[in-house]
Amino acid sequence: MVCSELKLHRYATKRESQVANALTLLKSHLFQYQGYVSAALVLGGFDLHGPHLFTVYPHGSTDSLPFATMGSGSLNAMAVFESGYKDDMTKEEAMDLVANAIKAGIFNDLGSGSNVDLCIITKDGAEYLRNYEKPNPRTYARRQAYTFPPGTTPVLRSKVTPLHDLVTVAEGAESMEVDA
Repeated sequence: MVCSELKLHRYATKRESQVANALTLLKSHLFQYQGYVSAALVLGGFDLHGPHLFTVYPHGSTDSLPFATMGSGSLNAMAVFESGYKDDMTKEEAMDLVANAIKAGIFNDLGSGSNVDLCIITKDGAEYLRNYEKPNPRTYARRQAYTFPPGTTPVLRSKVTPLHDLVTVAEGAESMEVDA
């Protein structure tokens, strides 16, 4: 939704979109649904004004901070950020800090997954590092998939309703008007 709106904006204005445009689209959409979309998002980007990082809450409110956490493990991750963040970090220091924050969320919250994914956003673009670390791998994996032969699940009851008992078809009636 946001991607297509930003493309239309770029075509209409003949300029690159700004991160604030994406933020406005996201928060307007979430505010319209009053939190029922249930999306807590972190939005990052780089535009002519420099780097940006925002948190977007399910009701559409936003924050802008030098670091951001969202989700069920966010309190644990925030503790790592608050203790380890400093201005002018190197790329490697920042990657280690983010990985440690995500691992804090993974190990201290049951709903926070099992691997560390990073996204590095610079003026040259975004670099996605999937499975940067796997600190909590599965300890058990089935050798074979579950297979259920046909007829395994019993049919407890069955009801067939013939449609001709529910619908009356009138032949020879006038045809319905349809606006073209």
